[in-house]
Amino acid sequence: MPQFFIDRPVFAWVIAIMIAIAGLIAIPQLPVSRYPTIAPPSVSIYASYPGATPQAINDSVTSVIEREISGVKNVLYFDSSADSSGTTTITVTFKPGTDPELAQVDVQNRLKAVEPRLPEQVRRAGLSVESASSGFLMIVSLKSKDGSLDALALDDYLVRNIAPELKRVAGVGRVQSFGSEAAMRIWVDPVRLVAHSMSMAEVTQAIQSQNLQVAPGRLGDAPTVPGQTVSVPLNVKGQLQTEEEFAQVILRSNPDGSRLTLGEVARIEVGSQSSGFSILDGGKPATAAAIQMTPGANAVSTASGVRSRLAELALTMPAGIDYAISYDTAPFVKVSIEKVAQTLAEAMVLVFLIMLLFLQNIRYTLIPAIVAPIALLGTFAVMLAIGYSINVLTMFGMVLAIGIIVDDAIVVVENVERLMAKEGLSPREATRKAMSEITGAVIGITLVMTAVLLPMGLAFGSVGAIYRQFTVSMAVSILFSAFLALSLTPALCATLLKPVGSDHHQRKGFFGWFNRGFDRLTQRYAGWVSSLVQETGRTIFRLSRDCRRGRLWLRKAVDHIRAGRRPGLLHDLLHAARRGHGRAHARCRRPLRKACANATGYRQQPDDHGLRLFRFRRQYRHVFHDDEGLGQALDNCRRRSERGNGRHGRGSRGRSHEHEAAGNR
Repeated sequence: MPQFFIDRPVFAWVIAIMIAIAGLIAIPQLPVSRYPTIAPPSVSIYASYPGATPQAINDSVTSVIEREISGVKNVLYFDSSADSSGTTTITVTFKPGTDPELAQVDVQNRLKAVEPRLPEQVRRAGLSVESASSGFLMIVSLKSKDGSLDALALDDYLVRNIAPELKRVAGVGRVQSFGSEAAMRIWVDPVRLVAHSMSMAEVTQAIQSQNLQVAPGRLGDAPTVPGQTVSVPLNVKGQLQTEEEFAQVILRSNPDGSRLTLGEVARIEVGSQSSGFSILDGGKPATAAAIQMTPGANAVSTASGVRSRLAELALTMPAGIDYAISYDTAPFVKVSIEKVAQTLAEAMVLVFLIMLLFLQNIRYTLIPAIVAPIALLGTFAVMLAIGYSINVLTMFGMVLAIGIIVDDAIVVVENVERLMAKEGLSPREATRKAMSEITGAVIGITLVMTAVLLPMGLAFGSVGAIYRQFTVSMAVSILFSAFLALSLTPALCATLLKPVGSDHHQRKGFFGWFNRGFDRLTQRYAGWVSSLVQETGRTIFRLSRDCRRGRLWLRKAVDHIRAGRRPGLLHDLLHAARRGHGRAHARCRRPLRKACANATGYRQQPDDHGLRLFRFRRQYRHVFHDDEGLGQALDNCRRRSERGNGRHGRGSRGRSHEHEAAGNR
């Protein structure tokens, strides 16, 4: 093969350019994430049964859906949960490698078959099927700058105007609103209801029958009497809009002409459809929504699209409403990838300088510098074809592969230079002879390196998902390097190199000084090795001593890395009594917020009151600039918790606090 490309250098250039173009096209299309996707794909089903107990939801909704979706193709397992708010969530997990979009379609088809067997209220609320990553990409919050809008107005504006727009951003899989839209709330007085011999079923039936969306049709539409030339559409106000209109709903008409209205037995007001969440920003009412990505989406571009869309929506927001990004993981992803890309560029520059220092010829240095980027671009094209992403592990594999990529080209260039200097051959003839000598060696080295990396790529499970992308990126880079060393590198040697004499190694100036110094260093190294061989016992003793010292230094280095300045999070998990109310959580929460505010480096973040991780727990999040403030807040919270439990005694029974500090690494 090398002889073919030596005679046809243009063809070698065409292949190299096609590989480079494929890589350049693939880079913008590759997903960008901090780490590869480890968890298998999953599809979540959300259903709402207002007023039902968890047991009723499980019997009438969850179990019916589970029996139907158990026959979906490639299902590994599914888990479900239901809470007292009337909401159930069923998460269906599929085998690794399953297309999430096709899996979502299969689940939706199964739900269509089971939907007639569900309760009427569940069908009316609708079933939501979404495929999104489990973690939050970012949290968007809204607040009133001047305090003119309350939490209900903010929640309703977020659900009706902001959330639908964010769902259309490319890469967004789900927008989970912590607030809810406004609804007409009817508080029925049971004493008055019993006094009038009415039941809740009769009240519900009366509201449903008198609050309907009616399609009245048209007046004068065909077929009609002869001579009718005008057709008028009819409008009927069937749905009630205000509290006064709902108060006039007739529950009962008596024979004497009197009637019982809804306003006589109930209090009617406009309120939040759900009171499961309460968002505070600096102690003031606010609202928030969490954004989850679709599987395989680009975290950086998705976050950028959300920010751009919010900037556009801010122009049409009512006066007094301001938005903020309360939580965002995209900067950490971006910084991680930028650091690895910077390391990759620095490695390329260092390799180029070292090759120039030792080869001492710009033409010899230029050939490996051309081959290495082409091999890396080809790796990006393969990553796109097999569905991988740009993450820390794939980029790290490329960084490690740079030395091997350049080494294949250097071996070819050095061998061609040696033959031209010793045998006086022309560049073309020297390249022919050099490739006949080292082709087998290049292929053998490539196969050995690939075989070393192959076992990690064949691992299964989560460990395999972690190491597979690292292994594949490195192995593909090495394979492209070997291919280019047998195709493009010989063509470049035959066309770019010039004949050299036997005395071209005799240099002057800086290179001459470097060569003489390097020769002296080589001689000293050879003498040092010979002395080590003669004193084997003393050498082993010194080596063991240095290993012990290195172990101690490693411990100190790890402690220093852990103590570095980096953003931190403090998660406060509050366990309340089974019948604890949200106001009880707020009373327990105030001293903990003060403890965090007194720590250094505190960045004020919205508190998610009622963000339920488990049935009777609440989570709160605080962000700090570094671990110093994180540790201070953690100590303050623990001291306040201990004092609170000791002071209140029986009053604090059933409540406890857990504090978890975590650095965003």
